[in-house]
Amino acid sequence: MFPVVVILGPRQCGKTTLAQSLGGRYYDMETEGSDARLDAEWDQAASSDQLTIIDEAQEAPEVFKRLRGTIDTDRKRNGRYLLLGSVSPSLISGVSESLAGRVGFIEMSPLSLLEVASDQLDALWLYGGYPDGGFLDSNLFPDWQNSYLTALTSSDLPKWGLSASAQMTKRLLQMLAALHGQALNASQIGQSLGIDHKTVQRYIDFLEGAFLVRNLPPYHANIKKRLVKRPRIYLRDSGLLHALMRVQDLGMLYGQPWLGQSWEGFVIEQIMAAIHIKNCPATPYYFRSTDGYEIDLLLDWGDERWAIEIKLTSNPSKQEIKRLNQAADMVGATKRILLCRIAEPFGNDQLSVSHPTDWLQQL
Repeated sequence: MFPVVVILGPRQCGKTTLAQSLGGRYYDMETEGSDARLDAEWDQAASSDQLTIIDEAQEAPEVFKRLRGTIDTDRKRNGRYLLLGSVSPSLISGVSESLAGRVGFIEMSPLSLLEVASDQLDALWLYGGYPDGGFLDSNLFPDWQNSYLTALTSSDLPKWGLSASAQMTKRLLQMLAALHGQALNASQIGQSLGIDHKTVQRYIDFLEGAFLVRNLPPYHANIKKRLVKRPRIYLRDSGLLHALMRVQDLGMLYGQPWLGQSWEGFVIEQIMAAIHIKNCPATPYYFRSTDGYEIDLLLDWGDERWAIEIKLTSNPSKQEIKRLNQAADMVGATKRILLCRIAEPFGNDQLSVSHPTDWLQQL
C-alpha cells in the first residue's frame, strides 16, 4: 500500500527476524560500515526490484530525506523500503517530517496469545513474550531479562537520548514495576529518586516511547461521581515485570500480593497487541470512581465503547458481573466484557464472559 513501511517495536521482539524472512537487501545501521555501504549502493538499491530493509533506522536520520527524493522519482511504486526501529519518538519524528503520505506504520509486539498455543498461556504470562526471554527455553528466565534491562539502561536508552544515568533508570523501572497497575504519582516517585515530578514524567514518556511501559489514561465521563484522574502505569512485558520483582516461577508468582495486577496488565497487553495485529483502531482508557466503580480497560472505537473487566478467577460471581454493568452504564458502554479463566463462555449481545484466548480470537 505504501512505498515505505516502518515496523516499530521493542528491542529483541523479532522485527529483524521477520524482516529478513522477506528477503531483499539488508542494512543494519548499528553495524559499523553499514551507513557507508548503503550510501555506496543507494542508486543500485533504488533501481532494484528487491526490497530494501534498513534496520534500526533511527540511527541514520539522514536517510529519511534521501528516501523522499528517491521515492518521488517513481511515486506509484509501492513496497520498496522496509524500515525497522526500536524507539518510536525519534523514528516517527524523522519519518513524519520527510515521508508524510508515503509511509505506513506497523507496531510489532513480542509474542502474543494469538501467536502461541492455548496451553502455553501460563508460560507466556510468566516469561513474557520476548522469544529469547524464557518462552522458548525456560532456563533463560530471568537471567535474559536482567541482561536485557542492563543493556537498555546502560547503553541503548542513553544513546537514544535519555539523559538519566543507568542506575537512575534501573531504580525508576523497579519503582514502576512495584506500581504496576496503579495510578501514577510522579511527585511521590520524584521524592524517592531525588528529582522533580516533571523530570520523572519526562523519563516515563521516554520509556513509553521505547515500548517498555504503558501509560493508560483515565476516562473522564460527565457523571456526578468523583473520578480518579491520574494515569495507570504498566510494564508492557510481563516477563520484565516478574524479573524486576524477583519472581522465579509460577508458584512464586501466585504467592504475590500483586498477582491480580500482573494478570490484568498481561491481558491488557494481549488485547492491545491483537488490536494492532488486526488493524482495529481504538483508544484505550481505564475508568475508576473514587467510590470504587472500575473498568480495567475501556476501548473507545469512536461510535461505541467497550468496557472490559479482567479477573484471574475461573468462576466469576454474579456480583462481579453486576459491578461491571453498573460501571459500564456510567460511561455508556455498548459492550461489557468480563475476561477470566472460565472454561465455558456465556453471555448475550451486550455482555460477554469469556476466556481471554477465546475472546481475542473472535475480536
